[in-house]
Amino acid sequence: MLQDAVTEAIGAAMFEELAAVGYGKLTVEAVAKRAGAGKAAVYRRWPSKQAMVIDLVTRVATTTADAPDTGTLRGDVLEFLSAGAKALTHPLMSRIVPDLLAEGSRNPEVAAILLEQVGGTRRKKAAAILHRAIQRGELPVDTDLELGLDFLAGPLYWRVGILRDPMDPERLNHLADKVVAAIAAPISNVEVPSRP
Repeated sequence: MLQDAVTEAIGAAMFEELAAVGYGKLTVEAVAKRAGAGKAAVYRRWPSKQAMVIDLVTRVATTTADAPDTGTLRGDVLEFLSAGAKALTHPLMSRIVPDLLAEGSRNPEVAAILLEQVGGTRRKKAAAILHRAIQRGELPVDTDLELGLDFLAGPLYWRVGILRDPMDPERLNHLADKVVAAIAAPISNVEVPSRP
């Protein structure tokens, strides 16, 4: 039987090591040493470095996508954005997320797994926000859910993850207003004329 304390120590060590050296230089040996455990303890839990990283990152990333039902679309969006901003500014995650995205550009297998397990799970959880808003009548039934999910994630990641601009409560409130307005706006059927 696996000891929870050892598993937690290995998980904490993996995040610290990943933030310190990046995925490419991360080794099971270094994680085990940092955790005060043997390599065998790691391999009893995960068959490889990749499996360990994906499993632990997925657990954390999908937890931060939880958005409680506040009763309103705006409230749900604000909660989602606040949790995302907190995760993206965490001292470890602010270094890990860009590194894993870069690794995904070099390693198609890692990219596919992250897209499915992290991105897919986060989008499914975020979709609940939009489905609830449709059920409450705050959004039309023909709302473009995929585009709405892009609006939920994109501006926040750009501002916090790429530009490294911390979001204070006032900015998060302003962003929530803009995201809700964008999701709720009807899609125009106006054709853009082609250039001659």
